[in-house]
Amino acid sequence: MSPRWSVATVFAVHGSISGSLAARMPWIADHVGLAGGGVGKLGYALVMPAIGAILTMPFAGRVVHRLGGRRATLLLVSGWALALTLISFMPTLPTLAAAMFVAGTFAGTADMAMNAEGIAVERQLGRSIMSSLHGGWSIGGFLAGGVGWLLAHNDVSGRANFIGATVVAILVALWACSNLPAQTPAEAEEDEGAPKFALPKGPILIIGLVGFAAIFAESASADWSAVYLVNQLGAGDATGAVAYATFAGAMTFGRLTGDGVVRRWGPVPTVRAAGVLGVLGGVLIVVAGAAGGSLATKVAAIAGYALVGIGIAVVVPLAFAAAGHSADSAASRAHAIAGVATVSYGAGLAAPGIVGGIANATSLTVSFVVVTVLILVMTLAAPALRSADVGHVRDHEPESVPA
Repeated sequence: MSPRWSVATVFAVHGSISGSLAARMPWIADHVGLAGGGVGKLGYALVMPAIGAILTMPFAGRVVHRLGGRRATLLLVSGWALALTLISFMPTLPTLAAAMFVAGTFAGTADMAMNAEGIAVERQLGRSIMSSLHGGWSIGGFLAGGVGWLLAHNDVSGRANFIGATVVAILVALWACSNLPAQTPAEAEEDEGAPKFALPKGPILIIGLVGFAAIFAESASADWSAVYLVNQLGAGDATGAVAYATFAGAMTFGRLTGDGVVRRWGPVPTVRAAGVLGVLGGVLIVVAGAAGGSLATKVAAIAGYALVGIGIAVVVPLAFAAAGHSADSAASRAHAIAGVATVSYGAGLAAPGIVGGIANATSLTVSFVVVTVLILVMTLAAPALRSADVGHVRDHEPESVPA
């Protein structure tokens, strides 16, 4: 298998672990005694993966330096898979929260490592692939979630589901990682002087903030789209689910097709054009919320979430690409990607609480005004992602990898 498809498989494996976990959340809640009225307390455990990831990603670059990208990716993805099984054995909410924290440390650092590998392959190929890699993550999550639903429907325990998912994920990761680019002796020598801990600054911080705006919009839409339709527009639960599915489907479509657009237009025009669609989507959501709960406003809101999904789809992959291609060495690339990941994924931790807090003080409609403004800022800041253009990398670093 070529490096291109090997790294795509790693992304899908990472996404499948997330999908397996998400699909069996009701089983987890029941297992730790939170079924029924106590299920709201599960939120205390669900915030822990984000905290674990944010606290450890600044160190992830050093892990990649010491082990090499291929080995680090395999070990960290395997740790993320093993954490899935660990979660299934936790009997109480506090122990579940601790296991979720551990899972977050592996999930976040593995995410950084596989993105670094994706950048390495992209540099060698000389063409954009990061958007479709992230689309592969979504596909892996979707398929694993479907398997989880099927097993739950047939009364298979979450523990059996998670153990099986862990074994399959590790075996597939072993196979896929064997074809990832290996660390060269020159890169290993560069790594000796690499810092143990790094936070983003300068242009990398700006790139991270662009990613932050995109992930904030993604997290807000994923967590609140169904609630928006139900509470703000008076839709039924099924219609609320359609809003989320439309958003998620549009974003996945945008990522799977985004590389072709980026290759044709370049990263900056692509983000600008997509951002305009995202802002239009945000305006539709806000106007629908202000106008009331007619059929037309429900349709408009769902269409708005679809446009937001398309509008932000390519931004995070391009933020990683911009960080990776802006650095001069393998060592600095890993730290740049880790820095962008730390800032960007902070939005995943912040967005649900901020949106909920604004909604409590005002309304969900006002919350999505804030989301729309962030998408506008992301659009205006598109030039920060100029270094995501792989063309200049191919001009200066001619390499070849089988496609």
